[in-house]
Amino acid sequence: MKKPNTPKNSNIITQNTGAHIGAAHGFSYSRAFFEGLVDSAIAHAKKLGATDAAAQASEGCGLSVSVRKGELENVERNRDKSLGISVHVGQRRGNASTSDFSQAAIEQTVQAAFDIARFTAEDPFADLPDEADIAQPSEQRTDLDLFFPWAITSEQAAVLALQAESAALKVDKRITNSEGAGVSAQQSHFFSAHTHGFRGGYASSRQSLSVSPIAGKGKDMQRDAWYTSQRDALELASPEAVGRYAAERALSRLRARKIATTECAVLFESPLAAGLLGSFVQAISGGALYRKSSFLMNSLGKQVWPKHIDIAEDPFVKRGKGSSPFDDEGVRVAARSVVEAGKVQGYFLGSYSARKLGMKTTGNAGGSHNLTLSSRLTRPGDDLDAMLQKLGTGLFVTELMGSGVNYVTGDYSRGASGFWVEKGRIAFPVHEITIAGNMKTMLKDVLAVGADTYNYGAKTVGSVLIKRMKVAGS
Repeated sequence: MKKPNTPKNSNIITQNTGAHIGAAHGFSYSRAFFEGLVDSAIAHAKKLGATDAAAQASEGCGLSVSVRKGELENVERNRDKSLGISVHVGQRRGNASTSDFSQAAIEQTVQAAFDIARFTAEDPFADLPDEADIAQPSEQRTDLDLFFPWAITSEQAAVLALQAESAALKVDKRITNSEGAGVSAQQSHFFSAHTHGFRGGYASSRQSLSVSPIAGKGKDMQRDAWYTSQRDALELASPEAVGRYAAERALSRLRARKIATTECAVLFESPLAAGLLGSFVQAISGGALYRKSSFLMNSLGKQVWPKHIDIAEDPFVKRGKGSSPFDDEGVRVAARSVVEAGKVQGYFLGSYSARKLGMKTTGNAGGSHNLTLSSRLTRPGDDLDAMLQKLGTGLFVTELMGSGVNYVTGDYSRGASGFWVEKGRIAFPVHEITIAGNMKTMLKDVLAVGADTYNYGAKTVGSVLIKRMKVAGS
């Protein structure tokens, strides 16, 4: 199975660009209008006696269309708007929000936040970000290419979804059914400001196409799925490519069997390897650290991964799904090394968690930005076939079920399915198994990372080979 590339496929996928945010892009409100709302809310908070205040106005809209077995199933249009206000009265903080943009509603919302603050317990850490950390307008990158509105109708979206499903059903007679296909086109914009000097906002978009075919009949039925997601619809893989690949994945799982309980090497397919990276990020994020609910407490400067592993963060990747000119608090962001030669170089902190830990914010209020996990041992030819050779005999995991990670102890246990591999070649599909281990050991036991990199959300990583895990079967 070869993952689909990103061909420029269909005339239906057209681009609608422009410099101004407004009705031309499907939005009801302009940036200037949002600036006025935010300024009005902050001014009213100060009038009531607030020490500090922050406000954000936002709007989102989109289209989601799903089909199943050649028929239109659902058409959904979403449109939402919000004004959120955070009011500080000394060391007390209150939050409130409204979807009503009238002046009366704004004043009532600010009053509600102010009243909450007055009766909330003091918290010495709940202040706005330090002024020295704020991203000034001159520092805010405007060349990140995050906004590509998609001028697509529900009829056109349905055509794309039907093309994807049809392509899946045509691959083989053993593709007997479908859980459907869908197209989603979403876009949003916001403006925020606070009394420590921050002003900023931007528009962004996210487009996607997915399909989920079913192979086999009776007791031997298997499903799988695939999708493509980009900020720009022109970069989506074609419906035909997505459909074919989803079908190939479902077909490869037919005649799956259980295996006996064992311990063996485990190769995580690249989309699942991004989940391992996500678990690591959660464990070294401020909330888990100051609550002492992480298996990686006090890991700064310590060897957590093997020496060949590096993890980089870059908020400035053009069109990146995790790109941003500043974090959710208006703090400046920067490219950095999170892990170097296996050692943790930095945590993921917002202002609040940083203060709780006696540290400085890392510009990660709201989460991580475009993480890439790489190995110094990886060679350009280390594709999936090469990684299966490195695995030798063991388990190649392509699907995980359940949440199964205890972030306090690091214990890891997930339902899984995939393929049993012998002498570097896939022998047969397996299902109804559980893989288990401890995240501390798993991270240290990473033997190799493939060159078959895959971008899953804001994380890019190849397949990951772990030395040994417990596999519970029959």
